[in-house]
Amino acid sequence: MQLRKYGVHIQRISHILISHLHGDHFFGLPGLLSTMNLLGRDKGITIYGPTQLQEIIEKIFTVSGNKMAFNVAFKALSFDTKTCIFEDEKIEIWSFPLTHRIPTCGFQIKEKQKPFRIDAKKCKSAGVELHHYPYLLAGKNIEINGIECDYRRFTLEPKHSFTYGYCSDTAYEEKIIPWIENSDLLYHEATFSSKHKDRAKKTFHSTAEQAATIAQKAKVKELILGHFSSRYAEVNELLNEARQIFPLSNCAEDGQIYRLD
Repeated sequence: MQLRKYGVHIQRISHILISHLHGDHFFGLPGLLSTMNLLGRDKGITIYGPTQLQEIIEKIFTVSGNKMAFNVAFKALSFDTKTCIFEDEKIEIWSFPLTHRIPTCGFQIKEKQKPFRIDAKKCKSAGVELHHYPYLLAGKNIEINGIECDYRRFTLEPKHSFTYGYCSDTAYEEKIIPWIENSDLLYHEATFSSKHKDRAKKTFHSTAEQAATIAQKAKVKELILGHFSSRYAEVNELLNEARQIFPLSNCAEDGQIYRLD
């Protein structure tokens, strides 16, 4: 319902990451897959999650007599170390273990280095031809009139490659810092305020202050807080607490868009 409300085309989704098997993190998955099926989807989808997730989803569809018209592939996550779970020509997706009541993973989505940019003025003055451009974009030297020329003479540095870190339900845990270090944007749960830090510790959740501390120590550029306990009628208390430590903190809101420049 939220995807439709905010104009996200669900049939474009090809990979789904499930951090752990608490209901608020996966109960919506059968409904989403069923909706895709009803809308005529015929393109396969890959779901990453705990091993038991495949059995759960397949049992639901078997009992309900719901046959998928598209392939649903499952890939089990590792809860021991940081692992690359997906890679194509543009991005890598890594999973890493968090500290929660049941096995839980965080995720890092990392852009690969972008192509070098052509310096058109220098190329024109040196007689660089169009067939040289693919080599220059890839950071490879070219040959002009039998002379090898360094690609750096005719290119500009690639645009910045962005990294996004996602830490779902987790207790405060500094071991994750190297795995999210220097992220352009970090989502970190902040279920409680510091006045409920004992409750946070007992339930293996984090306070807003702890989330901000992780962001500060990991030297990320911006922090998004989320997963707030329903005991807070409004979240300014949590936001103010985080900003005391990490000023570039914000609270997640439905429909909000973050643009990375």
